[in-house]
Amino acid sequence: MSTSLTGCILTPDGWVRGTLSFDERIATITGDNVATPQPDDALILPGFIDLHVHGGGGADVMDGHGAVETVARLHARHGTTSLLATTMTAPRDSIEQALTDVGRAMRQRAPGTARILGVHLEGPFINASRLGAQPSEARTGTIEELSALHALAPIRVLTLAPEISGHLDFIRQLKIAGIIAQIGHSNGSYEEGVAALDAGAGGFTHLFNAMSEFHHRKPGMVGAALAHAEFAEIIPDLLHVHPGAIRAARRAIPKLYCVTDSTSGAGMPDGSYHLGSQCVTKCLGGVRLADGTLAGSVLTMDQAFRNLVSIGIPAHEAARHVSTHPADYLGETERGRLLPGAYADIVVMSPELQITQVFVEGEPIERSPASH
Repeated sequence: MSTSLTGCILTPDGWVRGTLSFDERIATITGDNVATPQPDDALILPGFIDLHVHGGGGADVMDGHGAVETVARLHARHGTTSLLATTMTAPRDSIEQALTDVGRAMRQRAPGTARILGVHLEGPFINASRLGAQPSEARTGTIEELSALHALAPIRVLTLAPEISGHLDFIRQLKIAGIIAQIGHSNGSYEEGVAALDAGAGGFTHLFNAMSEFHHRKPGMVGAALAHAEFAEIIPDLLHVHPGAIRAARRAIPKLYCVTDSTSGAGMPDGSYHLGSQCVTKCLGGVRLADGTLAGSVLTMDQAFRNLVSIGIPAHEAARHVSTHPADYLGETERGRLLPGAYADIVVMSPELQITQVFVEGEPIERSPASH
């Protein structure tokens, strides 16, 4: 049965004031091209795509036993229509438990949840000197371990430190396997970052955070990203990265995209939660370890979108950062854009940028009062 929405629709060619009809996929978009929405227009946007999300609704992907569906349900209510379930640096058996759960959830999407597109393996192949909030379980990557994990659930993105001995060859092996190697939790130099990109690395994990900083005589991994990257993820909670740094990254990186790096505390009251095996505290709008280190976030993608607009990024450009660019990074041509034939992954927002409706592959997502 076809559904129709009326408002100001963001298409790849710009805004259309009119009607969008869909079932599982978008059937038609009709109306008049307009330069910008009017102040009273409902905004019909591509569903948000989060490529780095650990938790939400009190659950953590590493928990296994159905936790990933709790995470996907919480974030769907906030406009995330597809995501990568993201793991932590941990012993192999813990990662295997998480991936077994993700693989099960991927085989049949549960009602009311975001589509899980695969796994973002954040570690364990990272630099022990740049753990951030990751547990101390870093180790060198091998294609044997990676292949065993990939058999449990499809790994789409893998964060690693390219300066670790053997990791440039590992990046080349990942590229052959169709897995995106992503530079992060790294103490590597600018030159090592460029070498990783040349070897086939695709982007950077939570740009500016947990990587060697930029200095004008020692540019570090940040400098490699700003000078050479086409893609990089960034956390726009306005705690991890200053608005000025977000603006600088947008000018330098053509397809900068936003992630939440969200933890189990997302959508929950202040208090104690967990991030993998780490105990964390949610307070003052963020999540921290006992020593004050930022430990992921409690960001949701609708708030990420609002934050981008609040720092002066037009809504149509903000939508590319939370929808189209992450889809492009994964090669998902039928998501992240509103056009006939694409999946009906849709977010409807009020003129005040509050979500009023969400659809995942045409399914309306019930939104509890707590999700507003």
